[in-house]
Amino acid sequence: MAMASILHKLKTPRTVCLLLIILSISLNLPSAISLHPNAPISADVESSSCGVGGDHETCSSSLVTRSSSNNNINNNNNHDTMLYSIILPTYNERENLPLITQFLHDAFAESKLKYEIVVVDDSSPDGTLEVARSLQKIFGEERFRIVSRPGKLGLGSAYSAGLRASSGGRIVLMDADMSHHPKYIAEMIAMMDGRDGDDSGSSGKKKFDIVSGTRYRRGGGVAGWDTRRKLTSCGANFLATFLLSTGGASDLTGSFRLYERSAIEMILPQVMCKGYAFQMEILVRAHKAGMKIGEVPIVFVDRIYGESKLGANEIIMYLRGLLNLFLTT
Repeated sequence: MAMASILHKLKTPRTVCLLLIILSISLNLPSAISLHPNAPISADVESSSCGVGGDHETCSSSLVTRSSSNNNINNNNNHDTMLYSIILPTYNERENLPLITQFLHDAFAESKLKYEIVVVDDSSPDGTLEVARSLQKIFGEERFRIVSRPGKLGLGSAYSAGLRASSGGRIVLMDADMSHHPKYIAEMIAMMDGRDGDDSGSSGKKKFDIVSGTRYRRGGGVAGWDTRRKLTSCGANFLATFLLSTGGASDLTGSFRLYERSAIEMILPQVMCKGYAFQMEILVRAHKAGMKIGEVPIVFVDRIYGESKLGANEIIMYLRGLLNLFLTT
């Protein structure tokens, strides 16, 4: 029975293509894979510049209908028609990208929600861009967009580039390395809507402008970190909550968050910090602006493929950012 079930799943063209991508990565083969005839393709696609300063970003899905922010805000209460944009900054994530893409697809399909994935790649030398292009052929231009940038230009500018290329009324920011499981997104959406996690409509609870995944509330946690990494993260959060006004947020360095588009569009241009302090500054400025911030406990799982970007330079940048926010906010 188990073998019959596996063979049945393999009949799905999308599954076959994903398996071929993962196999080509494992065997270090070229990433370009011919598309199964039944997989969706947008027929009229052309390339265009995202046009941001000197970054020279190129957006592979130019035929995108972008509603104005006001239109998106007005539709925020319509649970059935809301489009969710998931922005994934990538650098050397060729092994993880096919997996997180499929997990996201499954999570949104199960919840019957509309979504799009926006990959922002900073010229990864491991071939992440080629893998992304193969995935784009499988999932279609409208559902999978790519912003390619000429080098490592920073996390903040990656989010800004992804936001410009996105169309959703709500924005999910998360890591592409499988540390953030998409299964938590439904709970984050329910909290933002003021619901109990079902589809029965509003329960009269307080609604939120930002919902953050937290490792530091009951039900949350971390898997796969050594003691040094845990102490570094806990210490960074303790310093930030002690020195800054954060409205009770418990996980200031976490990057798994759901935003109303109006909230992230207002806050992002104000953020000056880089690295891990970037996430902290977003919540500090959101709280200062009077935005409501909710939290959903998550279990953060350390990456299986690739290497962590955390190093001495990131810690120094965080401390500088913390000091700057303490003196200026």
